[in-house]
Amino acid sequence: MSIPSHPQKILGLIFSFTLVFVAAALGGLASARAGSFFMELNRPTWAPPAWLFGPAWTVLYILMGIASWLVWKQAGFAAARTALTFYGAQLVLNGIWTWLFFVMRSGSVAFVEIIVLWMLILATVIAFWRKSAVAGALLIPYLMWVAFATALTFSLWQLNPLQLSH
Repeated sequence: MSIPSHPQKILGLIFSFTLVFVAAALGGLASARAGSFFMELNRPTWAPPAWLFGPAWTVLYILMGIASWLVWKQAGFAAARTALTFYGAQLVLNGIWTWLFFVMRSGSVAFVEIIVLWMLILATVIAFWRKSAVAGALLIPYLMWVAFATALTFSLWQLNPLQLSH
């Protein structure tokens, strides 16, 4: 593998952030009314306030962008194909969850999908860690947040069978 030049590293970082924020924007399209829908739902007492999701996801997406860039920079696309494939797959599922939950309002499908998402994130953490321990560590908050979101998804689905019945 050839070492990327400084301009290539900068372009790689821009690409990494562009990719993660495009994924975030596509998921965000589905959550335009998420705050009001979330407030209409019966929520468990441990549910965070709706305003917390935007800042939390912003930080997580920044960490994801940095992590993917570090893996690319360390190993290159060819040597990190599996790790970056897991990363891309979990990005797709990340965006799909929002559509399933907030647009389709399907609690059961969103719950199953987020379990698969969590497993893909775990696979990504492991694969990234093998290329760069820092990159793997940067995804730990994301893994933990999605674990929490999995429990929240299940709880919301169970507490709101009429609103999340599909």
